[in-house]
Amino acid sequence: MIVGVGVDVCDVARFESSLRRTPELRQRLFTPGERTLPPHSLAARFAAKEALVKAMGAPTGLGWHDAEVVTEPSGRPTLVLRGSVLAVAEGLGVTRAHLSLSHDAGIATAFVVLEGG
Repeated sequence: MIVGVGVDVCDVARFESSLRRTPELRQRLFTPGERTLPPHSLAARFAAKEALVKAMGAPTGLGWHDAEVVTEPSGRPTLVLRGSVLAVAEGLGVTRAHLSLSHDAGIATAFVVLEGG
């Protein structure tokens, strides 16, 4: 059963400019494992976190570090949920989160589908 669907896009150049202008954004938005990635990958991860929140119905009080995008050895991106994000997901009955990322023409796109049993 589908619990929620979310999509978000992020202009890579604009996001990179924001990171240069406000360097602390990197620490505020991303986990240590994400922070070292290039700007286009960070833009995609930001879009993924936004898409996840939309798929959950946009609850308040979620921690940015409580959702992390990790890459499996196969190259497939996956979401790791913990803390406040995991609590909301469990409350919604989410048993699996599906993530797709794309970059094209200076835009990073993320699509999230939350599945429940």
